[in-house]
Amino acid sequence: MTAIINAKNLTLNEVSEFLKFQQLFNNETYPSLLSLEPLAEFEQLELVQIRNDFREYLSFERVSEGLVQALTTFPLMRLAGFYRSPLKMSLEENIANIAIEDEDITITGRFDILAINKQKQIAADIAFWILVIESKNSLIAPRAGLPQLLTYAYKSLEYQESVWGLTTSGEFYQFVNIRRGNPPTYQLMPFLTLMEPESSVVLLQVLKAICKL
Repeated sequence: MTAIINAKNLTLNEVSEFLKFQQLFNNETYPSLLSLEPLAEFEQLELVQIRNDFREYLSFERVSEGLVQALTTFPLMRLAGFYRSPLKMSLEENIANIAIEDEDITITGRFDILAINKQKQIAADIAFWILVIESKNSLIAPRAGLPQLLTYAYKSLEYQESVWGLTTSGEFYQFVNIRRGNPPTYQLMPFLTLMEPESSVVLLQVLKAICKL
């Protein structure tokens, strides 16, 4: 009998065991992987507003996963250009089931946010994945979303060489560069935070650079 496992219940060790992911440890950073451009003055002002809005909520309560998206993720993605054609965002959609035959296991799940390029068709009805995002509430470390993120990105590697992922708690952000291979690999980028001006600028610069891929 096949066991059904939801991706949200997987540990990083189980993801490595079932999907054969291996972590890369090297010195590549954002500038070497992406072309980061200076922000315009209005973008920096918008960043300050997003930060101030989120800080107001953080000071009173735990910010839920849904509010993290509403207060930070969606405004940042809009500012970075993800709302504009030919990009399209999908929310809370089921992933294609992943069958682990040797283990008689099927992995299911539902990603939080997916950005695709509608004009960059890889095959019939298959568009290029730009960015997969997994959100957590403000008290959970973004790293806790890594097993889900890798699982959701796994199927896209059947059709493209790499995909970017992002885990966030609203306050902290970690981008992940996920690549096809034998075995597939992932590289964790340095943590960024919305709450510090310099780090938040890099955060938006990275989002804008990924948006242009």
